[in-house]
Amino acid sequence: MINQVFVVILKQVTRICVIWLLIGMSTTAAFAQRNMQGLYSPIPLPKNDEVSDTLSDKDIPTGQGGFARDYTIKLNKGDHVVIDLRSDSFDTIVTLLASDGSTVGENDDGPDGTSNSQLYTRIPETGTYIIRVHSFGETGVGPFKLKVTRLQPLK
Repeated sequence: MINQVFVVILKQVTRICVIWLLIGMSTTAAFAQRNMQGLYSPIPLPKNDEVSDTLSDKDIPTGQGGFARDYTIKLNKGDHVVIDLRSDSFDTIVTLLASDGSTVGENDDGPDGTSNSQLYTRIPETGTYIIRVHSFGETGVGPFKLKVTRLQPLK
């Protein structure tokens, strides 16, 4: 009889431990997800699709000695866009990333012969895209201007 009571108590204690373990795991996962969102949060591009900002050593390290800053923009399938990135402080690179992280397009030096960047591309799918502003190699940090122009089809 005592053995049966002990087994019942042991089962109840085991259930309680499992429940507390699951609660702790889900709380830890939620906390980690909140922290990851706090660590990486791309900046929404303003409604006019233009921003003047500053790349700093507090931004995303590129692993090549430079830094990057990400902006989100909503684009539609078939849109034709021009992304201009200009800086007098560093050699710019602009990259357009799809929501799955794949590269849609990238440009280092624009057609004007400077180290500014200009990317022309057609959008393959409707969604939220990332425009990554970054410096070439270890060329530095500093102020920049980013502008997205949505080209209108000819009528």
